[in-house]
Amino acid sequence: MKFATRTIHAGQPSEPETGALVAPIFQTSTYEQEAPGQDKGFSYSRTNNPTRQRLETVLAELEGVAFAAAFSSGLAAENAVLQAFLRPGDEIIIPLDVYGGTYRILNKVYQAFGVVTKQIDTSDLKAVEAALSNKTRLVWIETPTNPRLLINDIAAISKLAHARGALVAVDNTFATPCFQQPFELGADIVVHSVTKYLAGHSDTVQGAALAKEAAVFEPIKFLQNATGAVPSPFDCWLTMRGLKTLELRMLRHQENATAIAKALDGHELVRRVYFPGLASHPGHDVARRQMTGFGGMVSFELEGTAQEVVAFASSRRYFTLAESLGGVKSLLCHPATMTHASIPAEARAQLGLSDTLLRLSPGCENAEDLVEDLLAGLAEVANARSSKKPVTVAAR
Repeated sequence: MKFATRTIHAGQPSEPETGALVAPIFQTSTYEQEAPGQDKGFSYSRTNNPTRQRLETVLAELEGVAFAAAFSSGLAAENAVLQAFLRPGDEIIIPLDVYGGTYRILNKVYQAFGVVTKQIDTSDLKAVEAALSNKTRLVWIETPTNPRLLINDIAAISKLAHARGALVAVDNTFATPCFQQPFELGADIVVHSVTKYLAGHSDTVQGAALAKEAAVFEPIKFLQNATGAVPSPFDCWLTMRGLKTLELRMLRHQENATAIAKALDGHELVRRVYFPGLASHPGHDVARRQMTGFGGMVSFELEGTAQEVVAFASSRRYFTLAESLGGVKSLLCHPATMTHASIPAEARAQLGLSDTLLRLSPGCENAEDLVEDLLAGLAEVANARSSKKPVTVAAR
């Protein structure tokens, strides 16, 4: 069964009692039991729910494994993985370029419990090998990373980590299973912010953690029930609805991202473009090898001032200034003041996160409209400079 067919058919049969093509939402907290301790597979919706179970089946099918657990947010899923495998004194390796929420939870929460975080350039395999020790329990990688879209070699990192007895967790949010299959490359765990591309419509917050082996999945599943960070049945239903068009959307996102990256690359007001589909991207060859598509995200550094960045970001016609990504409507984010604001300024500078970096999540609009919107913004900056007038936020 090909990927697009799986998004529509896998784990989603018609409802058996009525034949309804789309299964109903089981909006219930509890279930009648025939006798004490004798239920029909469901006792309480924190533990299990038919709608959530359907979603978990679909997610597992799309990632090619048997085990998936849905959570109330991407960070809730991440926390379950961290809590399942890290103890005081343990070490975790993470990329230099990493989602701000991951940086925050490790440095503000788990550090207090004695967990040691090693933040390194995970695209450098020699650096990964040097950082691994007998205390390393988990290697956590994003690929592409957030926000600079750097590429990590999943197969090579997994080989190094497994040789030292460490597990590998891959945040597959940006690539999605449509464009990348981390388990086939050796990963032990995959985490998603389902909020983003999987749900795809900016109308739900949700996460997921998946595992290849039952022994790895069981502690994650236990924490899903024990800590209770589960999504509502309605949110699960919304995600299943979104998943049916995942491949269609991802192809459009990628088409738009490619057009934007090419338009920005070489522009006099753009210092650097981050998009793995560009041959100039340092991870381009690895991305071609481990991905079937380059994804739908583009980041770039404006050759300008903080005032110009604010004006550009705040006055686009089709790119809405907002956190999050992966929806059908295009979004624009300034990581330094938004998604990565939890990272201190000095640390951001050391990690290569420029204050003029802008992250784009092209939606499913027409590519020409999106390119025109961005080039118009750059022209506004250029015109303000030439007239020696302060750049201002233009009316939308």
